[in-house]
Amino acid sequence: MPQSTIRNKKNLPAVVSGFISSPAAGGIILILASAAAIAVANSSLREGYEFLLKYKTAGLSVEHWVNDGLMAIFFLFVGLEIKRELLAGQLSTWSQRALPGFAALGGVAVPALIYAGFNSGNADTLRGWAIPAATDIAFALGVLTLLGKRVPASLKIFLSALAILDDMGAVAIIAIFYTSDISLLMLGSAAATALLMAGMNKAGVKRLLPYLLAGGLMWFFMLQSGVHATVAGILIALFIPLNTSSSSDSPLERLEHGLEPWVVFLILPIFGFANAGVSLSGLTADDLLSPIPVGVAAGLFFGKQAGVFGLSVLAISLGLAKKPANSSWLQLYGVAVLCGIGFTMSLFIGNLAFAGSQLLIDEVKVGVLAGSVLSAFAGALILMLSRRH
Repeated sequence: MPQSTIRNKKNLPAVVSGFISSPAAGGIILILASAAAIAVANSSLREGYEFLLKYKTAGLSVEHWVNDGLMAIFFLFVGLEIKRELLAGQLSTWSQRALPGFAALGGVAVPALIYAGFNSGNADTLRGWAIPAATDIAFALGVLTLLGKRVPASLKIFLSALAILDDMGAVAIIAIFYTSDISLLMLGSAAATALLMAGMNKAGVKRLLPYLLAGGLMWFFMLQSGVHATVAGILIALFIPLNTSSSSDSPLERLEHGLEPWVVFLILPIFGFANAGVSLSGLTADDLLSPIPVGVAAGLFFGKQAGVFGLSVLAISLGLAKKPANSSWLQLYGVAVLCGIGFTMSLFIGNLAFAGSQLLIDEVKVGVLAGSVLSAFAGALILMLSRRH
């Protein structure tokens, strides 16, 4: 056996460990899972893929368990991150919130307006106005990480903060605009569970198990209430105690750190595999160029960069916020373009907006993939060029 082969085998655990600890790892695995879904959906395995997603167990299909169950855990993780950043992190003061706040506002409003412009004549397709309004933090930060020292650390902090505020907006949109018939009994039961968790928090309960058991009940009540079950994840996170004086004794940070590998390396790849698979064989040229995919792609690629960069420049010019340290305008613009990567949350909202119409959901997937890929390559290219200038 060659010496080089032995050396590679010895180094394999270190290589794997280095990859797993890299901030880009989650984005890379999500890309691979999504690419696998597209390949399977356009192969002879397509029928098996669709059968698996529609297969029912415990009253829900596998697809529903992924989108309503596993994604509730994802939203719990997002909620923990939001609470920690708002109370003790990079969004804990108004000056820190100013620039990402303005950028997130523009990044939600302009893409939605562009999508609405393409779909203004059709009330059914207009329901998807929020699809291009979200940024995928795993993908976007993955691209920044791969660029290494070409990007100042301040811009990575800016993008993280922007994405967190972006997620807050997406959750509010889902809760307000994408709910079905409301069951007041189940909604009231969810509210009572929330009061129970608030009481535990007030009483100083720091063990995670009581919160998680109550959270499981809240998820069930939300699932039956008509409000999307994933909203329960955010609400549960609000009541998990955060001890800002000692991270080792903080239930919130213990839960966040415990969930992170499961979310990054299991839940999001499963979601990508279950939702990114689009069969192009059933789509005509008219379908690919219809208002939904064009509106989504244009909203992500043009709307995100215009909204994020435009309101950032406005806020900085008016003295309401400061430009990220050691960054140029071109680098800030490059990060704004990367915000057009809207994969996970965009697909999720698309499923809610057009539930029951596989054709429209497939059109959403085409638009999300097109807009996200364009934003990723264009943003990375701009940031690579910005280093030379």
